[in-house]
Amino acid sequence: MSETRPGAVKLDGAGPVYDQIRRAIHDLVVSGEWPPGTNVPPEHALMEELGASRMTVHRALTQLAREGLIVRRRRSGTVVAAPPASHAMLDIPSIPEEVRRLGQAYTHEVLSRRDGRPTSALAGLFGLKRTDEVTHLTVLHRAGGEPHVLEERVIHAGVPGLAEETFAATPPGDWLLRHSLWSQAEHAISAIGAGKDEAALLDITAGEPCLLVERRTWNQSRPVTAVRLTYPGSRHRFVGRFGPYGRA
Repeated sequence: MSETRPGAVKLDGAGPVYDQIRRAIHDLVVSGEWPPGTNVPPEHALMEELGASRMTVHRALTQLAREGLIVRRRRSGTVVAAPPASHAMLDIPSIPEEVRRLGQAYTHEVLSRRDGRPTSALAGLFGLKRTDEVTHLTVLHRAGGEPHVLEERVIHAGVPGLAEETFAATPPGDWLLRHSLWSQAEHAISAIGAGKDEAALLDITAGEPCLLVERRTWNQSRPVTAVRLTYPGSRHRFVGRFGPYGRA
C-alpha cells in the first residue's frame, strides 16, 4: 500500500474545521495524489498535525467513508477506497471473473459445508422443505487479499458430482455453471445492515450497509440452487444496460 506524506493534508481556512479536513482529503483522493490503497493517517496523527480535536477528525473521516472515498477497517486501519465494482444486474456472474475484471487477484475459502436435510432456520431462509436434501455452503471470496463478497448457498441433491466435489479449486457458482442445467432464474437485490458475523468476515463494522443479491435457479420445475451474496455496499454498484427489445 502507498504511504501518505506528512503535512499532505492542508486546511484552507474556509468553514468548519471538520469540513476543511474532509475537503482536503477529498481533493487528495480525487486528484490521484492518494491512489486506491493509500494508507490514510490515523486519527491521532491528524489531530496532532492539524491541531484538531478527536471528534472533529472523526467526523471528517466518517463523512468521507459515507461518500465511499475511504474504507475504515478495524485491523488494518483506514485506506483510500478502490472505485466501486460494477456488476451486470441480470447475468448469473462468475465471481472470479468479476474480481479479475477489477485487475485484482482472486481467491476463495469454503468456510463451512453441511450435507443433508436443512435446519428449520435454513429452510426458512431459503424457502426449503424440511424433507429437502441439500448441500449448504458458506464461502468467502477475496479480491487482492481483501474480502469481496460473502456467499451462502444451498445446492439441491441430484446435481451430478456434487457429493464428491470439495469446491477447493472452483467456487460453487462457477462449478454449477459447468455441471448443471437451468431453465429459469429469479433475481432480487436489497439493502441490509451487516450482521455481527457477516461484518467480522467482511472486515466491516456491524450494521454497515450491504447489498444483498438473492438468486434461485430451476431446471424446469426442479430447484437447482439458491444463493445469498452479501457485498459491502461502499465497494460495489450494480449496472444493467438494456434496450426496448431486451438487454443490450
